[in-house]
Amino acid sequence: MPTLEPKNQVNSVGKAFAVIKAFDTTLPELTISEIAVRAGLDRGTTFRLIHTLESLGYVHAVPDSKRFRLGLKCLELGYAALSSRQELADHAEPLLRATVPAIADAASLGTLDKGEVVYLRRVQAGLGRHNMQRGPGTRIGAYASALGHAMLAWLPAEQKVAALEGTPRIKLSEHTLIDLDALLARLDEVRARGYALSDGENAYGLRTLAAAVLSADGLPLAGISLTIDAGRMTMADFVAHAAPRVQEIAKVLTDATRLSGGAIRAGRPPGAAGT
Repeated sequence: MPTLEPKNQVNSVGKAFAVIKAFDTTLPELTISEIAVRAGLDRGTTFRLIHTLESLGYVHAVPDSKRFRLGLKCLELGYAALSSRQELADHAEPLLRATVPAIADAASLGTLDKGEVVYLRRVQAGLGRHNMQRGPGTRIGAYASALGHAMLAWLPAEQKVAALEGTPRIKLSEHTLIDLDALLARLDEVRARGYALSDGENAYGLRTLAAAVLSADGLPLAGISLTIDAGRMTMADFVAHAAPRVQEIAKVLTDATRLSGGAIRAGRPPGAAGT
């Protein structure tokens, strides 16, 4: 995620959120010492922050113990975000914008519809010479794109095959894989690595990295991709530069959908069957 200049940061705010994030479903009740360790703070700072948060209603003391737990007031923070934005694309857009043009020339959110990738959101500030416009509703074969591979990799085996066989597989460049066994082997690699990559396989002169956004049951809900003009940097440099970011964005959105209890949804792909 974007890093603020030190002069623009309020350290006490960051520390307060570190205290809140010290609690989780496996450790809902913690002592001040335990919170300090998990938040990476000294005990005195933690003591003051806990009692400030308690006075505001975000933390409660557990009766007859030295432990604390989060208060229901914390739900207000999540509800404010969910009530105004329930589409995954709305949550993804600021994350995509933060990568363009600093990390990539284009950043996209897409979902699977049978054997195709359907673009849900696209932020672009380059690639003009490629005439590459992929706005919401644009469809491409999942077999031939990093975005498609990132999502296909997390499908059960029979669904992978069905998706790959559900659309014609045409060589878009000499690098495009169309053999079913080769594609299935590639998808195994993608899942093990955590992200997919394409170096001119979908379109000449483009390099793309992509990672899946997963639902609570571990199935692909959507995918995030970052794309550059091949002249901008080598594939190895792009992987080093952008792979951590694309995985981070995918994880943030995966965590958000899980924590929302299904309130955040990918939305029905434009032009999907039945619409």
